Amino acid sequence: MSFHREPITFVGQVNLKVQNLEHSIAFYQEIIGFKVLEQTERKANLTADGKTVLLSIEQPNNVLSKQERTTGLYHFALLLPKRSDLAKIVQHFMETGVRFGSSDHLVSEALYLTDPDGNGIEIYIDREPSEWVWSNGEVEMAVDPLNFPDLLSGGKQQSWRGLPADTVMGHIHLHVSELKKTEEFYTKGLGFEVVNRFGTQALFISDGKYHHHIGLNTWNGIGAPTPSPNSVGLESFTLILPNEEKKNKIIAQLNKIGASVFEEKGSIVATDPSGNRIYLRV
Repeated sequence: MSFHREPITFVGQVNLKVQNLEHSIAFYQEIIGFKVLEQTERKANLTADGKTVLLSIEQPNNVLSKQERTTGLYHFALLLPKRSDLAKIVQHFMETGVRFGSSDHLVSEALYLTDPDGNGIEIYIDREPSEWVWSNGEVEMAVDPLNFPDLLSGGKQQSWRGLPADTVMGHIHLHVSELKKTEEFYTKGLGFEVVNRFGTQALFISDGKYHHHIGLNTWNGIGAPTPSPNSVGLESFTLILPNEEKKNKIIAQLNKIGASVFEEKGSIVATDPSGNRIYLRV
């Protein structure tokens, strides 16, 4: 988990909008394995370790269902500590009849599913960074079939007890409207580095040579519009920065490229060229 602590810049929390709060809480507790840390009439903060909020879900007023072909969330990704944790959740999904996809990305092994509103979720484990293959500054990634017999070969796993306490928000993958200005925003503005290009349709960026902290794609179409503020989907996400110095440097870089960055209720918020909101927090 060394890519999700100081001095790295990483995604700490994802904030989603949902249609039915109670329905979503039940899903995130019973299927994904979160615990509720705090809850109000319209919002719940979810945690794996009982202290750190990884996901917040909120039911807006006059909420609209998920709008297709817009910018916003492709998926958020929960990183589990051990391969046996991934095996346990596979067994849990099989026992509860949950439909899910899967992939071997060379750098990681991943499961994919959606919440009741169609918000994308990835649950994954990383292979050892020493096994990742780098070529000309890019990390090799693929979409190969996941080897389930090998993953589950440890015999009957201990019973599933929810997300391990050491689970972190591994990365976020976003739909964006174009890649040129977006790349400038995330590299020259936020200071990330491009570590993989998927043709002309997607970019993967990271800090500290991780395989990616953020994925960016145009699969919903070049020029995809921003969804309505009260529609289901991504509300915002938080980037955790190592210190005030780094935060001030990033604010100056964002201002230099003319990006939207402002203060809101004591927090610094930046907005990427596709309207995705990002909180900058030390």
